[in-house]
Amino acid sequence: MSEIIATLKKDYIYNLMVKEKRQDGRGFKDSRDIKLETNVISKAEGSAKVTLGNTQVLVGVKLQTGTPFPDSQDEGVIITNLELNPIASPEFEPGPPREDAIEMARVVDRGIRESGAIDIKKLCITVGESVWIVFIDVHILNDDGNIIDASCLAAIAALMTTIVPNEQQGLGENVPLAMKEMPVGVTIAKIGSKLMVDPSLDEEAVCETKLTIVSSSDGSVAGMQKMGSAPLAEEELFEAIDMAIEKAVEIRALYLEGLAKSE
Repeated sequence: MSEIIATLKKDYIYNLMVKEKRQDGRGFKDSRDIKLETNVISKAEGSAKVTLGNTQVLVGVKLQTGTPFPDSQDEGVIITNLELNPIASPEFEPGPPREDAIEMARVVDRGIRESGAIDIKKLCITVGESVWIVFIDVHILNDDGNIIDASCLAAIAALMTTIVPNEQQGLGENVPLAMKEMPVGVTIAKIGSKLMVDPSLDEEAVCETKLTIVSSSDGSVAGMQKMGSAPLAEEELFEAIDMAIEKAVEIRALYLEGLAKSE
C-alpha cells in the first residue's frame, strides 16, 4: 500500500512540474517562508532557531579554551556537529550519528571555514598554548525537507550573535565573536528536467539529485555537496549555481545583514 501511495505522489509531483507548478504553489525559484529567531538558548554563547516551512532547526554555539592544532598554533578551532533527533522524523533513530548527519555537518562546517566566516586568528589567546574552541551544535527539531539549508542559516546566525566569554577566563571584557563573512547554503533539487530551490520533503523523496551550494557575499562558492545518483549536465550545474547565489543574496539581505548591523 505504501508503495502505491509513493508512486501516486511521485506522479502527482511530476504532473504538476510539467505545468510549471509545485505541490505547495511555489515557483521553481521560490523558497518556503523563513522565520529566524536568535538568542533562544540562554546558556549558550550564541544560538538561533530557523523555521523553513515546517522544517525546524536549532543551533547552539559554545566556546571553551583548549590547545591549538600543531599546524595552526595561532588559530582557534571550529567543531561542528549535527544531530538528527528522533522527534524530528520517524526516519531518524536514536544512537550514533548517521552517515547523512555527518555529511550535512561537514557541509555546514565547510561553508563556514572556506568562506572565512570567523576570524579564527582572533580566537588565539596565547600562540601555541591556548585558543578558543568554537562548538557549533545543530539539532534538527522537525524534518519537512531541506534541513541542510535551515542548518546553514541557523549556524551562521548563531555565530553572528555569539559572545566570547573572556570574563570567565580572566581575559578582559566579553566581546562579540569576530565575523568576516555571511555564507548562505541553498539546495537545488532536480526533478525530471527541472531545477527547483528548497525542496520539500515530498520533493526530496522523488528528486533524482540534490545539490547544495554555499556562497559568500561576493558570490564566490565556499562549499558544494551533491546528493543522489543522477548526473547533472554542465549547463544544469551552472544554472543551479546561479539560482543558489541569487537566492543566497535574497536570504542574506532579509535575515543576516540586519544582524551584522546590530553587532
